[in-house]
Amino acid sequence: MQRVEITGGRQNDTEQRRRATAAKIVIGREEIEQFGDSTIGETLRRLPGVTTPGGRPGRGGPPRLRGLGNGYTQLLIDGEPIPRGFSLESLTPDQVERIEILRAPTAETGARAIAGTINIVLREGYKRRVNDLRLGLGVEHGLTTPGAFWTWNDAVGEATVNLNAGTFLRRSDDRSRVESSTTGGEEAGAWAEDRTSLSTRRGLNLGARLQWRLGAGGDLLMLSPSLFRSEYRSQSEALRTTASGLARYDLAAQAWDGSFTNLRLNGQWRQRLGPGRVEASLTGGLWRSENAGVRVESVAGAQVRRQDEANDTRERSLRLSGKYTALLGGDDAGRGEHSGVAGFELETSRRTESRSLLQDGAPLLTDFGDNLAADNQRLALYAQDEWAPTPNWALHFGLRWEGIRTVGDASGEPGDVGRPEHLDRVLTPLAHAVWKPDPASRSQVRLSLTRSWKAPGLGNLIARPRPDDRYPLDGANTPTAPDRAGNPDLKPELATGIDLAWEHYPPGGGVFSASLFHRRIRDLQRTVTALEDVSWSPVQRWVSRTRNIGEATAQGVELEAKGRADQWWAGAPRTEVRASLSVFRSRVDSLPGPDNRLDEQADGTLNLGADHAWRGTPLKAGVNVNWVPGYRTRISETQWVQVDGRRVLDLYLLWTVEPGVAWRLSAGNVLTRDSEGLSAYDDGSVRSSVRTLTPSDIGWRLQLELKL
Repeated sequence: MQRVEITGGRQNDTEQRRRATAAKIVIGREEIEQFGDSTIGETLRRLPGVTTPGGRPGRGGPPRLRGLGNGYTQLLIDGEPIPRGFSLESLTPDQVERIEILRAPTAETGARAIAGTINIVLREGYKRRVNDLRLGLGVEHGLTTPGAFWTWNDAVGEATVNLNAGTFLRRSDDRSRVESSTTGGEEAGAWAEDRTSLSTRRGLNLGARLQWRLGAGGDLLMLSPSLFRSEYRSQSEALRTTASGLARYDLAAQAWDGSFTNLRLNGQWRQRLGPGRVEASLTGGLWRSENAGVRVESVAGAQVRRQDEANDTRERSLRLSGKYTALLGGDDAGRGEHSGVAGFELETSRRTESRSLLQDGAPLLTDFGDNLAADNQRLALYAQDEWAPTPNWALHFGLRWEGIRTVGDASGEPGDVGRPEHLDRVLTPLAHAVWKPDPASRSQVRLSLTRSWKAPGLGNLIARPRPDDRYPLDGANTPTAPDRAGNPDLKPELATGIDLAWEHYPPGGGVFSASLFHRRIRDLQRTVTALEDVSWSPVQRWVSRTRNIGEATAQGVELEAKGRADQWWAGAPRTEVRASLSVFRSRVDSLPGPDNRLDEQADGTLNLGADHAWRGTPLKAGVNVNWVPGYRTRISETQWVQVDGRRVLDLYLLWTVEPGVAWRLSAGNVLTRDSEGLSAYDDGSVRSSVRTLTPSDIGWRLQLELKL
């Protein structure tokens, strides 16, 4: 009798992507860990269509999809929105199981994703035993940054336990030169500053995932506590030289100390119920941010101004979600598969802020109070239907309703009384389709018609001012150094979108894809600077507020290729290659061109990478090049910013000494290049510009990887 073996297992990353009805890119453990990054932010900048313009070259920053920042990209951890104040720089690659990039929203994952969604899935529990330790040491500009991460997993009966812990010490020495020029107005003059900053950040990550199987069919109960704690200290100096105009100081020294703590507990329950399955999740979170600093300005060694500031921000949140998934049709072979999902999300949070601001010992902004509180409630209801009526077609329809209510303290400005309330309610229909011309082939076409939106941020709603500390409140400031304040009248942005894509999955693995997207946005939010009469100063001040300024359009083309070279060309080496090219265009209707683009959106991004393992040797090496061209953005009729282009080359070498022992050497930002940025204002009578030059360094990292 012939022996037949059937082996089951989870689909690989490429297969998950191919079978998803809504367009999705899945990045697994192997690709996440190969460059030995110290933070997940450094990993994200090498992914297709992702840009990280906020950080210095070679470092991570807030990730953007399709070049759109400022809240257009939805960021999730295990399918839930990341807590406010939490930075992805706090996560290490060792904590992450996979990264999912969704280019179009779905009813289940949420519609606050005009540019798309990045979902970071943390390490899961396994039946097998795992005991891994990674010890790393990084060097940049002569400063060492040690770190260690440990993960342990085992199964005891029907229970699976996963524990992880990490600690790091990061030091950075930042230098920059800032040149400012203003003509017209009270602050006419020119100056230059050479700035240096030395900062130290130490942190601790603790996490666990405890799973209990409740029976066959995937029924389970899971608890996931986590704690992140970081402390930092920084000292900086700005040495100013004045070409013309009044010099308020020739030396400004600052010192800051602070800490951030995030505690999170998540519980999940999954149980079969009738023809389907019910899932429930309850998550509670606490986070606190404390910082205090002093800024001392002096002329010829004599102190002319001292400013002391202390902030304490706390937030507690509770989120309850539930969904029911049912198989509505289909045969045993999977033909005509039909399933539905319905669910809800209920979230409440309270945020309190305490601030003390002193200038030369006297309190500032006393009319606004030292304490601020804001309450936020969110309710979402959704339903979606996935159906494969024929072998050629797969359809996905969804409908999501979401409401957000924010109640905050009054701003203290004339006319403000009580606690102002802000309410956003949005209904978003969503449709996705996959068409396979030949069900036996591995090519398919995707189409998505969606509605998505962006809610105003809490900091943009609450009209509590934050003056620029470089200019005393009893005098004028400049349009390139404005005070900041909120706008309680903001409306959410709404976007209608279409996505069209072609994908091909060769039998040997890999993917080729080409996609187009278009978004039409109304009630666009844009931060605008204007000269205002304000209650916190006896003179007019330049104030930056977020406002709704009209409609906008964004579109682009995204190309991607990934696979092994010898599968494409006979005789080629067995090298894993990857390439992605994205081209973006956008236009804000209410602003004159050129450069009336959305939120500092680059014209595109290019990634080229390769990994090669030499047969018969313990060596593997890889390279990745990321390029983002420079661009200029018109913020308003009188404001614009200009950003220099970036090119970042990363390398790594992996030496497997023996099974379970490996050394990984990586070099980031090998093509060091100074970056330059410019912000400018010109209304015909006042012209002001600030140019910033920032050098960068190569970041070296050596990591020992042990499987104990």
